[in-house]
Amino acid sequence: MKQFKTLLIAVTLILGATSFANAQTKVAHIATQDLIEQMPSYKSAMNQLEKLQKTYDTEIKDMVTEAQSTMKRYEAEAQTKTDEENAKRANELQQTQRTIGEYRQNAMQELQKKEMELLKPVLEKARTTIQKVARAKGFDYVLDSTTGTGVIMADGYDLMPDVKKELGI
Repeated sequence: MKQFKTLLIAVTLILGATSFANAQTKVAHIATQDLIEQMPSYKSAMNQLEKLQKTYDTEIKDMVTEAQSTMKRYEAEAQTKTDEENAKRANELQQTQRTIGEYRQNAMQELQKKEMELLKPVLEKARTTIQKVARAKGFDYVLDSTTGTGVIMADGYDLMPDVKKELGI
């Protein structure tokens, strides 16, 4: 009889703990990358970045073209110049190549900085809207179900339609 009571208490505790744990948490999911890519402010930011990148690419291409034409001219004139002048011209061309490389590197850094500057408000808006909708729907946790994040969902509440509605997308 004592073993039966112990077994009954154990089963009651297990069932109670399981139902308590299930009642405690509500989890939803959303593919944040998909959401962000559909936001108009993201598209605008990407257009700005694309324009800036094209500007840098054009400037670099112009610098390279100018360096190549100078090199061709120097090669054509090399026969008529002294070794000292040719060495000076070779150093000048090397310096031009270094300058182009530095400019390219600075352009990349500026693009990265601008990307962070433009995308920070977009990411923040998405995050706060997801939080707002999740709280309104009574969810305790929201998992990012973007492909490659490690979350594999078969079922579960998808916040995407609600968040898109809140954002007006």
